Amino acid sequence: MTATGIRMTADELLHLPDNGMRRELIAGELHEMPPAGGEHGFVGNRAQLRLGIFLEQHPEIGGGLFAAETGFRLSRNPDTVRAPDIAYVIEERLSQARVPGYPEMAPDFVVEVVSPGDRAHEIQRKIDEWLQAGVQVVWVIYPTTRSAMVYRTDGKVALLHADDTIDGEPVVPGFTCRVGDLF
Repeated sequence: MTATGIRMTADELLHLPDNGMRRELIAGELHEMPPAGGEHGFVGNRAQLRLGIFLEQHPEIGGGLFAAETGFRLSRNPDTVRAPDIAYVIEERLSQARVPGYPEMAPDFVVEVVSPGDRAHEIQRKIDEWLQAGVQVVWVIYPTTRSAMVYRTDGKVALLHADDTIDGEPVVPGFTCRVGDLF
């Protein structure tokens, strides 16, 4: 992720022309990310597919999944807009998220897939921002080590390896899969 030094608001970000880069706004500063690459996209798609199939099979859970292009406004003045690789919003809040611009809310569950160019301090900053904004569960998936870290609002953190089971509790009750199945 590259800081551009350009200061702007979320509304200005929303109206920028597409330049092929993913963009986030962090404390009012524009950050751009080059396309993440094949492994990142493959792993992110597998995670979203597994979650999506589970939600289709369990309509009583409801809620909705959002793709990587979805920015969520986490703060104002200065504005912060973050776009996770996968976001899930519970049914009771879904109408707040399905808006034309950036939803002024944090999702309930976020998945971040680490790219080769990601730096540890950037990943940690993003995790901290998600949790402070109200995300209940954050998965950080590491394709190079075939592992995942799970962060929860109660402060629990778990390192999981390929043979371990990852879950969506308490946000997506009943959802589990083997970490290795995400790769």
